[in-house]
Amino acid sequence: MKLADIGVIGMAVMGRNLALNLADHGYTVAVHNRSPGRTDELIAEYPDKSLIACHDVRTFVQALERPRVCLLMIQAGAAVDAQIAQLLPHLDAGDIVIDGGNSLWEDSNRRLAALEARGLLFVGMGISGGEEGARHGPALMPAGSAAAWPRVREMCQAIAAKVDGAPCCEWLGDGGAGHYVKMVHNGIEYGDMQLIGEAYQLLRDGAGLDADALARTFRAWNEGPLASYLIEITADILDVRKPDGALFIDDILDSSGQKGTGKWTASNAIDLGVPLTLIAEAVSSRFLSSLKAERMLAAGKLGAAGVAAGTAAPAGIAADIESALYCSKLVSYAQGFMLLRAAAERYGWQLAFGDIALVWRGGCIIRSRFLDQIKAAYARAPALQNLLLDGFFVGEFARHAAGWRRALAFGIARGIPLPACSAALSFFDGYRSARLPANLLQAQRDYFGAHTYRRIDRPVTEAFHFDWNGTREEQRSDD
Repeated sequence: MKLADIGVIGMAVMGRNLALNLADHGYTVAVHNRSPGRTDELIAEYPDKSLIACHDVRTFVQALERPRVCLLMIQAGAAVDAQIAQLLPHLDAGDIVIDGGNSLWEDSNRRLAALEARGLLFVGMGISGGEEGARHGPALMPAGSAAAWPRVREMCQAIAAKVDGAPCCEWLGDGGAGHYVKMVHNGIEYGDMQLIGEAYQLLRDGAGLDADALARTFRAWNEGPLASYLIEITADILDVRKPDGALFIDDILDSSGQKGTGKWTASNAIDLGVPLTLIAEAVSSRFLSSLKAERMLAAGKLGAAGVAAGTAAPAGIAADIESALYCSKLVSYAQGFMLLRAAAERYGWQLAFGDIALVWRGGCIIRSRFLDQIKAAYARAPALQNLLLDGFFVGEFARHAAGWRRALAFGIARGIPLPACSAALSFFDGYRSARLPANLLQAQRDYFGAHTYRRIDRPVTEAFHFDWNGTREEQRSDD
């Protein structure tokens, strides 16, 4: 019997579709699931595919060509550790374990160290694209044991999405970098979805667009600079009607769920001191949406809250909303790459930011037209401090910032919540401000807690304290 090139454990939708994708590209795949029924169903449904059913872990490992490659597509967390523990007695030095789930990057760091200590290789690989991407071409973000990459590169790049002939899969570096990049991807995804929701509400509740106009607007946006997977599927969603012509989404409860990756992103940004304001607002907005009963109560008690009723939408407001969404998305990606830059410095990763943009161009949920521009920005300046400083970004803000401000003012006057869009503009204005009121904040901290401050006319290494009830300033050490 021919041995398998790779084995996949976990026959839920993602694992099953990746196994089929691998088989479509000429690889023989051993498949295993905790409950054998799913494995048998897959084999019965696709008897012509190069799939080997394995009903226990020992048989699964024995079916693999050496060095063995085991791809785990199971629920992140304790289940991954338990599955690795089952595999260990059957693996030999040089064998490779790939975790393709949505694992926390710190768990990947830990698993890498533990497996390499036993002579094994570990890859933490972020995978994006959902079930469709897994079946026909996802974005893959592998990192971990560098010695594993020559063995798995061909397979991974074969099944990945392709853009202009290039696979959306590159080796991202050491440790948990792959899952970290996937975490940031998911954080940007949270931000994109929140921004699109805010634009939708501005168009519908603010500008008064009907269902047909909403779908047409998003379809038109998908032909311009906003072209992306999420804009495309939003147009599809807004085209689905009930028999009476009303939007189908109006029957869906306005309380959103989450699996935690956005929260991980925002939390890590706080740890690294990165102002990831837009994504943090997107996460908080999901929390707020879950307070449905409380919001219903507040809607009855808080009333109009100063919102003027009956004012017509100004001409050109749809174009302004498009500008607001576009500029906010640019800020979202800029903040995401700020976090990646900070993580590379803190954790010692050699992240190639341009390659990350290439990986995200196809297959993944946040794929969009202007990722080509992000790749180009890092090609022009590999050490670029911030995407907002690149010429393309500077030019786009110059063209669209006025509309961005008009759209926000329009929504605020009508009481439409715009947490992510307004956070993006506040960040943009703060970033372009040569002087911020943090000097007052530092004076307050020194006043009530003698926390000291720096002076604009002295080296930043020098600290000072002022006797705020007198007139005396004294220099202090940083101790």
